[in-house]
Amino acid sequence: MSVTEAPIRFPCKGCGGQMIFDIDCQQLKCTYCGSITPIEQSEDHAEPIEYELDFMDERNESLKDWGTEQQVILCENCGAQMLLPLHQTAAMCAFCGSPKVLSQGDDNSIRPESLIPFHISKDKANELFLKWKKKKKFVPNAFKKQQTLSLVTGIYVPFWTFDAQTDSDYTAEVGVHHYRTETRTRYVDGKEETYTEQVQYTIWHWTSGSNEHFFDDILIPASMQHDHEMIDKFSDFNLKDLSLYKPEYLSGFIAERYNVPLRKGWDDAVSRINAQLDQDIRSKIGGDEIRSLNINTTYSQKTYKHILLPLWNASYMYKDKTYRYMVNGETGTISGKVPRSAWKITFFCLFCLVTLFGVIGYIYEQANA
Repeated sequence: MSVTEAPIRFPCKGCGGQMIFDIDCQQLKCTYCGSITPIEQSEDHAEPIEYELDFMDERNESLKDWGTEQQVILCENCGAQMLLPLHQTAAMCAFCGSPKVLSQGDDNSIRPESLIPFHISKDKANELFLKWKKKKKFVPNAFKKQQTLSLVTGIYVPFWTFDAQTDSDYTAEVGVHHYRTETRTRYVDGKEETYTEQVQYTIWHWTSGSNEHFFDDILIPASMQHDHEMIDKFSDFNLKDLSLYKPEYLSGFIAERYNVPLRKGWDDAVSRINAQLDQDIRSKIGGDEIRSLNINTTYSQKTYKHILLPLWNASYMYKDKTYRYMVNGETGTISGKVPRSAWKITFFCLFCLVTLFGVIGYIYEQANA
């Protein structure tokens, strides 16, 4: 059975056929008789739960019930780990297309708290890709014109989200630029002449202060399988539209197992938080220059969620080389690689050099006129 085929986990009440999540109606739909079954939501809580950050949660068995028995499938070729229902077998990897996939037994990871269902269909993803590639610069004309055929798989990619209240104390030296008029001498055509010019100098003083900032839903990829440059561009997910996790949403798609542990995810989130705090505090301090900045931050109200986000994972061939791209399954945003035309890049660089030399020549002529 191909990994893009869904197992019969949710039989149709009418005909007993296979039901999969239908993107258009956002419900389960029978692939045989077309009947629709709503996905029932739990009445226990209407909003996704923010769990208190505890790195021991990955050993908590009560947080590992996915609603269906799962098994881990490992690709020997690329190392991808996919989650499939227990009795489903995979003939090929959803990431690289390799047939070398092996069952690793039952899954042992924290279940998702919530997810965003797919809203962009496979056909729509293909359509968006064809439009996207035509707009790319420095690509071969033949590539723009051809009807590129892609191998497209719908994958729920794991992410961590983190919340934290930060309270920071800081000290720094602030430099403020001032200007004074100074008289100088120079020789023009062998004659000495005086002139004045504005000279910059900097006055430094120490400052200190505090800064409070609550960070909400810092999004951290929980998969090392994907190109970081590619997946980091998907910052347009609307995390306010998260739905509570139900296994029915996964019917017909692949769920990827996270391989970035909770602690590593938090460390990555702290790095992003510290970078933002540095930027915010520098802006708050002001001045023209800042040096010896020291920031001491304490964290409280630390919470996390494990979520799944929808991405169409795709690859295509051009002149015997494989290129990958991904489509945001909620918004349709595309991130990926395309072939480049060496001739177009060379001509563009030459044009820039000619323009630069022209500008330099013009400035030189004006200065000596």
